[in-house]
Amino acid sequence: MIDKRPRTPREAAAFSLFSMAEEGAWSDGALHYYLGRAGLDSRDAALASRLVYGTVQNELLLDWYLRHFSSVRLKKIAPRVLACLRMGLYQLILMDKIPAHAAVAETVGLVRRYCHANDRTVSFANAVMRKAAQAAEQGKLPVLDCPDKESYYALRYSHPEWLVRLWSEQFGLKMAERLCQADNADAPVSVRVNTLKTTPADMQVELEAAGLAVTPHHAFPEILLCSGGDAAALPAFAEGKITIQDAASALAAAVADPQPGDTVLDCCAAPGGKSFAMAERMEGKGSVTSCDIYEHKLRRIKEGASRLGLPNIRTELQDAAAPREAWFSTADVVLCDVPCSGMGIIRKKPEIRYKDPAELEQLPVLQAKILQNCAQYVKPGGTLVYSTCTVLQRENEDVVRAFLAENPDFEAEAWSHPVCGAREDGMVTLLPPVHDTDGFFIAKMRRKC
Repeated sequence: MIDKRPRTPREAAAFSLFSMAEEGAWSDGALHYYLGRAGLDSRDAALASRLVYGTVQNELLLDWYLRHFSSVRLKKIAPRVLACLRMGLYQLILMDKIPAHAAVAETVGLVRRYCHANDRTVSFANAVMRKAAQAAEQGKLPVLDCPDKESYYALRYSHPEWLVRLWSEQFGLKMAERLCQADNADAPVSVRVNTLKTTPADMQVELEAAGLAVTPHHAFPEILLCSGGDAAALPAFAEGKITIQDAASALAAAVADPQPGDTVLDCCAAPGGKSFAMAERMEGKGSVTSCDIYEHKLRRIKEGASRLGLPNIRTELQDAAAPREAWFSTADVVLCDVPCSGMGIIRKKPEIRYKDPAELEQLPVLQAKILQNCAQYVKPGGTLVYSTCTVLQRENEDVVRAFLAENPDFEAEAWSHPVCGAREDGMVTLLPPVHDTDGFFIAKMRRKC
């Protein structure tokens, strides 16, 4: 992390991008850190956020433009300089309220002050930005020239082409474009109200009094969609009245439907949102065992349970793929929210789209192993829920159908919810532009008596 305290929105944004490039930080974590250090007002903080997310969301497109304006190959440009140029082009080409002279001057200034740049590098950055500014002002930006719609959407919305083609195959070409558009749109912060401590109506009043714009989710009464501030920094969060959780994640807990007094296993629990939601549904009665393979994540779950006032949550250090015989046939509800590609939460973590696809190929094998192992913990007559935060069929329906084919003692269980209607086969793939949630998959199964 850069030790210097950022003074302006562009400095906070640039420092965040540097941290991502040099330290592998996530965009949201880096931005939260530097906004905390900067102490900017809400307007400037919003600008810094838009610069970070907009630059990351449009990286492939910005690099395409940069190749037209740069005399140096992108691989030869120092990472910090490249980050500044991307952010500068984002302001010039994709933002409509930033004067061109400000985008040029501020970008060159960042390169001069924070990129260890000599005069030649500063002159290079200045030349690139001026060429781009002139082309933008004259309406002479290069035209995106692509052989087909999939490649055009991939470039226009900065998604890897393999992903756009896969979505087009699964959902159709129009939905593939809508998914890309949703990934690059501003996503509100989703707040789930702790109904053990307050009501959604009272919480909406309190959040609006704190300056947030609040809209109740159309199909999930306890979910409030917030913008215009940091809900996690408010007293309501510290008091355990709310927690940050998307409606899709909350739906997985609702589908599991644990009852007061049940024994529940959340086998891949971190950061704990589904455990919290299930414990609240159980009114603090029975037990929820939240598992993870990292102690520091378990500590966060404990802290969250304490903040929310949930005495029926306990944590266990446990690999979900490794059997634990003492748990066999003991749980009324087992939830497996397995490790996945994350291709359903791109709108909130935009850099996920740039993962190496080769690293994702073995995920279905791991997911199937976890599901097969954790199914052993379900009592006869008990519930097994499988979920992911991806919309890729190979990690979702394919895994569940193979499991059901190999395990005749389990069957799909129908359910319904206002978010998505009746699910006769027990499965749903939630899509951001359709359901107003993260991209998510949920399957409900029951062990036969």
